[in-house]
Amino acid sequence: MALQCGITGITNVGKTTIFNCISNTKAETNAYAFSATKSNMGTVHVPDPRLVELEKYQPTDRLVPTTVEIVDIPGLAKGSNKGEGAGSRFLADIRNTSAIIHVLRCFDDETLPHIDGAVNPVRDIETVALELQVKDLESVEKKLERLERAAKSGDKDAKAGAAVLKRYREHLENMNDAATLDVKDDEKKYIDDLFLLTMKPVIYVCNVDQQSVIRGNRYVEQVKEFLEGKNVEILIIAGALEAEIAELENPNDRLAFLADAGLAEPGVDKLVRAAYRILNLRTFFTVGPMEIRAWTIKAGMTAPQAAGVIHSDLERGFIRAEVMKYGDFTALGSENACKEAGKFYIEGKNYTVEDGDILHIRFNV
Repeated sequence: MALQCGITGITNVGKTTIFNCISNTKAETNAYAFSATKSNMGTVHVPDPRLVELEKYQPTDRLVPTTVEIVDIPGLAKGSNKGEGAGSRFLADIRNTSAIIHVLRCFDDETLPHIDGAVNPVRDIETVALELQVKDLESVEKKLERLERAAKSGDKDAKAGAAVLKRYREHLENMNDAATLDVKDDEKKYIDDLFLLTMKPVIYVCNVDQQSVIRGNRYVEQVKEFLEGKNVEILIIAGALEAEIAELENPNDRLAFLADAGLAEPGVDKLVRAAYRILNLRTFFTVGPMEIRAWTIKAGMTAPQAAGVIHSDLERGFIRAEVMKYGDFTALGSENACKEAGKFYIEGKNYTVEDGDILHIRFNV
């Protein structure tokens, strides 16, 4: 299951630098606004120390983490919804993502001028929010026109849908995100096919200088104050520092570098986990001598659905799932010990897979 997050923000805020730190793809960075002509795609391994812990009890040939797809979307600016800086195409790239990582410039650098003249992350939040809202309003109005035409011919469902879309139109016109409109669950079906930009969950990343990576700075405080009460996640990352860490191949060198900076782990690891968490995803494991692998599922998936993530044949021919809990397996030390302790479970088609479950699927095709 591919999870795709889009890294976005005003041009020249450090998006591509952060993208390069976490992705298997390296994109070009420079100080010129609107120099990028396309979005960059990359794959990121989701850091999960449980994989290494599982190997202590089951020797294996390889460890395979689950992954996240990251899209580095070139910088936006005022007027992007009208194509400024090729922004219209880039907004379309955001529409294909599952979540947005909004990078904010929270550092001063005279050699890297801000496109709007001065560093102001709150203004940048408002600029991007407006561009997304205007693009969503355009999508809502186009569909509303279609539904109103159908409603005139007597289509009752189209009439109901038009009423819902009018509420979304008014909400967006008042400079509100679509996600904040109070609608019933059965009314959301009328906008599901629009993939509205302001319906997507957002993680805000304050890109700071190295001296501010622990406690933040005045720009970070401005962001926190502005977003207070909005139930969003805010991370502090020093992009330039992360870039230096990413260049070190020796793990011990990386740990020493992190320690010198007062960090326990790279900030980008926290970012990847936050992206994973904000989409309400879960991880289960398959464990064996050939490989120990982490798999991604959505919260609430059943055992057959989880089996289908491994291979469609496993879901189609699902018989049962043999389940051990990660905590039980690592505490007791083996599958046999779990069986002897009554911690080895046989589950059927209605079992909801939990985070950390170790599964062995029995199937017949």
